[in-house]
Amino acid sequence: MIRILLAEDEEAMRTYLTRALENAGYCVAAVDRGTAAIPLLESEHFDLLLSDIVMPEMDGIELAQRCSEISPGTKVMFITGFAAVTLKANREAPQARVLSKPFHLKDLVLEVERVFEDAPFAGSR
Repeated sequence: MIRILLAEDEEAMRTYLTRALENAGYCVAAVDRGTAAIPLLESEHFDLLLSDIVMPEMDGIELAQRCSEISPGTKVMFITGFAAVTLKANREAPQARVLSKPFHLKDLVLEVERVFEDAPFAGSR
């Protein structure tokens, strides 16, 4: 089963996204900030890091950079409500996909599916 690490600081959005992804058949671990995601990346395998970009303590771009060091096989997708931040994300993490808020849950699930269409996922270690 594909494992997703979700980093989203807004509780309602985190709950909403977790439920949608689990309903689509994904295994989801959710945290409320980037700094909480690092220990999970160090101790568990995730196929995808799905991260908000604007978060307290550590933004999603810095989290993605740390993720590439800790778990280079983990794919990255950003979610954001800020257009200027999208441009920064595209420049600093060009291999990552960016989904702009607001979006429909079906669009999120489709984007996650597209991430794994190109290459088979690594699966659990």
